[in-house]
Amino acid sequence: MTATRPITILIAALGGEGGGVLTGWIVNAAEAAGFPVQSTSIPGVAQRTGATTYYIEIFPEQASSLNGKRPILALTPGIGDIDVVVASELLEAGRTVLNGFVTPDRTYVIASLSRFFTMDEKTAMGDGRFDDEKLIKLVQDSAKQAVLFDMTRLANDNGAMVNAVMLGAIAGSGRLPIGADQFLAALGGGGRAGEANRRGFQTGLAAVQAQAGAGTAVPGKKNAPPTLASLEQQASAAYPGAAQPIVVEGVRRLVAYQSAAYAQLYLDRLKAIAEADRLSGAAGILLKETARHLAVRMSYEDVVRVAQEKISPERMARIAREELGAKGEPYSVHDFLKPGIEELCQLLPPAIARPLLGLAERKGWLGRVHFGMEINSTSVSGYLRFLLLAKLRAVRPYGHRYAQEQAQIDSWLGLIADAAKHSAALALEITECARLIKGYGDTHARGLSNYGRIEQALIRPTLAGRMPLDRAVDAIASARTAALVDPEGESLTRCLIDSGALAEAA
Repeated sequence: MTATRPITILIAALGGEGGGVLTGWIVNAAEAAGFPVQSTSIPGVAQRTGATTYYIEIFPEQASSLNGKRPILALTPGIGDIDVVVASELLEAGRTVLNGFVTPDRTYVIASLSRFFTMDEKTAMGDGRFDDEKLIKLVQDSAKQAVLFDMTRLANDNGAMVNAVMLGAIAGSGRLPIGADQFLAALGGGGRAGEANRRGFQTGLAAVQAQAGAGTAVPGKKNAPPTLASLEQQASAAYPGAAQPIVVEGVRRLVAYQSAAYAQLYLDRLKAIAEADRLSGAAGILLKETARHLAVRMSYEDVVRVAQEKISPERMARIAREELGAKGEPYSVHDFLKPGIEELCQLLPPAIARPLLGLAERKGWLGRVHFGMEINSTSVSGYLRFLLLAKLRAVRPYGHRYAQEQAQIDSWLGLIADAAKHSAALALEITECARLIKGYGDTHARGLSNYGRIEQALIRPTLAGRMPLDRAVDAIASARTAALVDPEGESLTRCLIDSGALAEAA
């Protein structure tokens, strides 16, 4: 025998997730590769007070080279002696840390960001949920290396069980002397279940490789256009913490809204915010909230978006099911629209739209002149009218509204980055001001106006050093709340007067 120590793997999985099957796959792959291996399991407790844990030891020398001898492998995990921890749920990863199985000198952690709430969390009188950010920080600080991503979402997206995603993640970690092809072969089986397991495996493999920086460079494809899959992989690799699910969802939203190139712009914009988050000590909260609001702001409501929504199959099905209660009976949907001059100029090039809007403003037509129309969305002609308008998303980036929105977004992000140099709390309040800018037409105009007032009266004076930080944080929060309660702006005016901001601005 040699002094070689076994590789130790601890798996924490919830009931119904196939943890035993996953253990069997790993054992089969190790045996097929010729390594001595042993596994045991410790049942969990009912009512979601703990996962079932599976413990595996693999001796990293071929059995054929041991001259007929066989290593003695342990039946239970030892504190401070685990090489790889795999958890299918974030809180269970935290439990492995608290139980002493995760150590910074040895343990590689692969954990899901998904949550399945415990009984204590569900029965609490208030919000009894554990803080995800604290759990993530606990795992990352305690491990030698941690790879965190939403395994449940990837499994659902591929119609697979989460244990297949976990196996792919283990294969992608490179911590076991078993190749990805050997793990894939251990899955076995055919049919639809086998295909789903293979899809889940490949997704887990790609997610871990992306975060580890492996397999991301594709020779000869450096200039290949981005795709939804490559953008999701990029998002998972760049933002492994609590912001990851939001960033990935933002990518999906913007690909559907405009294009993969537009979603790439979203990821590029978040790089500066990630750095601002790090420098300000915001612990990922600033990045998470900015990513959420940025995705919404970049998918702003315009005439193209409205047309897409009017004829979406989901909308028609909802109307038939919930509003009409129609069960196979014919029905028609009539949409009443009242676009103004501003809406009609949205897709025009800025060089044409600006003179037209200037003329309308001088004539007093803005906000007053509208063109009422009724369209039967369920008729062929009505559907085609909306479809034609929805197809104009290809020309959206060349329009006046697009140029306006991107300039406003860049200005907002710049204010967040500048504020982060002074205070994480200030940056977060500026981020939350994006809640004011929403909707379409007059609603959007009022929200944008209220945001502009807060920016000029509070945000910019604070960044210029003319208002104390603590006072500014409270004032911005109060002003934002007032604007949300009363979109017309009267409450906001009183709030700004009370804070002294209007007097100072004057």
